[in-house]
Amino acid sequence: MYFIQNGNALIAVVLDMENACYISFKKQIMKQLILTCLVIFTSCVVAAQQVPDSVAIRLVLEKESATWRSGDVKAHASCWEARPYSKIIVSLPDTVLDIPVAAVINPKPGSMGKGGYAVNSNYNMSIHGDYAWVSHNEESVAADGKHTHSYEIRMLEKINGQWKLVAQTIIIPKKQ
Repeated sequence: MYFIQNGNALIAVVLDMENACYISFKKQIMKQLILTCLVIFTSCVVAAQQVPDSVAIRLVLEKESATWRSGDVKAHASCWEARPYSKIIVSLPDTVLDIPVAAVINPKPGSMGKGGYAVNSNYNMSIHGDYAWVSHNEESVAADGKHTHSYEIRMLEKINGQWKLVAQTIIIPKKQ
């Protein structure tokens, strides 16, 4: 009854209701804006934490090259996964070797860890889901300083989220 008798009070109540609706609408927009920003931020953080497959593959290949020379059998074996179709073919200037993958996963004592280092370059990759092949050049430098250049093709599979080598071909051309 008070609102009917006093027109000014009625107007004040109507203005308060409009203001309350505006504030409610503003809160709704702010909640949506904050939620949208949170979703975008979370997506960016998740995307930033995932290493692209090409980078992950290159890291495995660099690790495999380094651990062979350092003699870290366990770390080297972790780069490989033996499959029934796994192969390692090494083409030397005068012969071709067919090396079982077991020889690099469980190498004979003294067959690795002879020092030196390798520099891989000229990576080319074809990645399709959980399968990839990579070609690259490798310049190996033995502990005595001898350089050997090779062309390599590596086949990899993503197993339980980790890239693993399953096969490779190494071509060591004749020196010119």
